[in-house]
Amino acid sequence: MLWVPTLYLAMGLPNVTVGAVAAIMYKNMGVATEDIAIYTSQLYLPWVLKPLWSPFLEPFKTKRYWVITMEFLMMAALGMVAFSLPIPSFFSLSLAFFWITGFASATQDIVADGVFMTTVSLRDQARYSGLQGMCWNMGAVIASGLLVTLTGTLHNQFGMSWQQCWTIVMVLVGLAMGAFALWHIRVLPTGEISQMQGQGVGAAFRSLRDSWISFFKKPSIWMMLTVVFFYRFGEGFIEKLGPIFLLEERTKGGLGLSNEAMGHINGSVGTIAFIAGAFLGGFLAAKMTLRRSFFILALALNIPHLTYFYLSHAMPGDTTWIGLVVTIEKFGFGLGSVGHMLYMMQQIAPGPFKMTHYAFATGVMAMTKWVTGWISGPLFKNVFGENYAVFFTFVLFASIPPVIMAFLAPFPQRGHDEAIQGGAGGH
Repeated sequence: MLWVPTLYLAMGLPNVTVGAVAAIMYKNMGVATEDIAIYTSQLYLPWVLKPLWSPFLEPFKTKRYWVITMEFLMMAALGMVAFSLPIPSFFSLSLAFFWITGFASATQDIVADGVFMTTVSLRDQARYSGLQGMCWNMGAVIASGLLVTLTGTLHNQFGMSWQQCWTIVMVLVGLAMGAFALWHIRVLPTGEISQMQGQGVGAAFRSLRDSWISFFKKPSIWMMLTVVFFYRFGEGFIEKLGPIFLLEERTKGGLGLSNEAMGHINGSVGTIAFIAGAFLGGFLAAKMTLRRSFFILALALNIPHLTYFYLSHAMPGDTTWIGLVVTIEKFGFGLGSVGHMLYMMQQIAPGPFKMTHYAFATGVMAMTKWVTGWISGPLFKNVFGENYAVFFTFVLFASIPPVIMAFLAPFPQRGHDEAIQGGAGGH
């Protein structure tokens, strides 16, 4: 309890700052929607590529060392984002420092998950999965909810420019990462010491080769990776253009929400809905087993995409009603995302290279965000004529493959599925 909540909070905060909040910041600062979608989606690339360097962490230092070092590096990189915003070429400079933050965050993800999986038993992994997911997403809530609300308050009530507002917020996020690093120096366990410890770069290259070979020898691996890739395919389009749609002026087809309104949605009722969904998802996986509940969890994640279809066609004006509709989508996302994470951790990761193989799986998950974010901008502008109603109609069709793949998902690790049921049920 001293380190799991803060560890996953420290993972969620920079991830969402780079992947989602950066888009809101650039929208406020006048960057074109297509450019935002294209360039910010590329920031997901470090999470896609992280399996390439994860074995090189094993021979040097400990997992704890890498977690703390990456948190200090993110503190510095986010500070540089803040200092780049007043400069005329802020877009390219801030993107460069977001890239550094992304690589540090992806590296932290590798070793933090390694600490969790090698320190906590299978039974306790299931028991703490709800807390783990909740704290990761609390980091997301702080970034996309509280801090976005703060920028709106500073802009509208104190008359600050958007550049000043976001400079303050990026400094705060950087300081938070430094605080996490100082706390983890005191409380974070070392994690399992790698068998390659002290063997040098040559051992890392051998490990990279062996981890790739053993990974693709796993039963049903290609089908499992396809399931992981498509599970959040429709959600990827909403994650990139959903916030921009909520902020966009009504004359351009958006709902015209203020930063405060969107921050309140993300940081209050949306948070409660997500947490409730996540715990309900964990309960279903525990009682029914992941194998039996997986299709239900996929439906729970994808059916609520109807909410953005409704909002883009009905264009309601009442902020409270908009918030409630968006909250339904967040509840479904919380409910369904549990199945995704447990499937990767308990079906794909097991074996002698657990940390690296889990990084492979989450890299494929990040590839979904990268692909959907990358193509959403050109699709929105060149195919759908910058029409949000048509775009979110397309999202409904993009949400069909995830459901089909979840129905066909293989479960070769039956023993791990039973451990989830026994562990979470006992909790």
